[in-house]
Amino acid sequence: MPYFRDGWHMRDDRAARGVAKVLRGEIITDQDLFTPDELRRAPYFNECIYAVGLRWFAGIGFWAGSACWALSLQRTAQDGPFEPEDKRLLAELSPRLGEAATLSTAVGRSVLASMTNALNLVRRPALVLDRMGVVLDWNSAAEGLFDDAIRVVNRRLMLAGRAARAALDQLLDRMRATPDAGSLPAVPIVVQREGKRPVLIRVLPIPGAAKSPFLGARVLLTFADLGPKPGPDPRLLASLFGLTAAEARLASRIAAGAALDDIAVQLGISRETARNQLKAVFAKTETHRHAELVALLSQLPAALGQE
Repeated sequence: MPYFRDGWHMRDDRAARGVAKVLRGEIITDQDLFTPDELRRAPYFNECIYAVGLRWFAGIGFWAGSACWALSLQRTAQDGPFEPEDKRLLAELSPRLGEAATLSTAVGRSVLASMTNALNLVRRPALVLDRMGVVLDWNSAAEGLFDDAIRVVNRRLMLAGRAARAALDQLLDRMRATPDAGSLPAVPIVVQREGKRPVLIRVLPIPGAAKSPFLGARVLLTFADLGPKPGPDPRLLASLFGLTAAEARLASRIAAGAALDDIAVQLGISRETARNQLKAVFAKTETHRHAELVALLSQLPAALGQE
């Protein structure tokens, strides 16, 4: 249909003329908004509506939370225009549509909260944008990541750096121009941070259960801090491999990528003591080299469902 393909949804005079009436709870029709001459001559009707065999319009306003919507109904020329009795019957639908929309919105928000909370459990920062780029939800892991380079201001995601802002603007433009059922490019956004490692933002689709048209959730963004990660919990390592507390602390720092000499300084022990503890860790983990130990310990977060 040319309505979206040819951009008529951006030039629909019914919206400009009918919003005030819909907000007052009126059922609107073509005859309420246009003169007979306008209906005959307007390009919108002749090139879009009439061209596909439609003719008469009625709009039913209803509320979904604080947002006002209108359900558009179209008839062919053979069906005839909407009469006063039709408008009276359609008015009875408005509160039912509002109830359905409010329920759909509540279900969508519940699903979104479940998604971001689940990611929070594995310490993955995440937030959700609607089709207009408004931030609908984010988790506490994201709050812990927010700084001068990445933040939410007035429900808008703000990124530092020209390249990151341009990439976000491009994503938002595509979201506005792409139908909700259409796929969006999943090109990650890289945010450079002064004095810190970069953050990688991945763009993921919203699952069907959260795709309430009244909520408008469009994409899930997850954030990966590319800075050094802390090693596994020493208590976990002690439990898994039978390490002493001292050996577990050393193994945790090795898993995080620290050099043995630096670990010795951090832990306040001699290099020889560090070497002896490392030998004990090798024996208890059944590894033989530094790289082999790191490879083993790096598997723990994935095995435990963590990042």
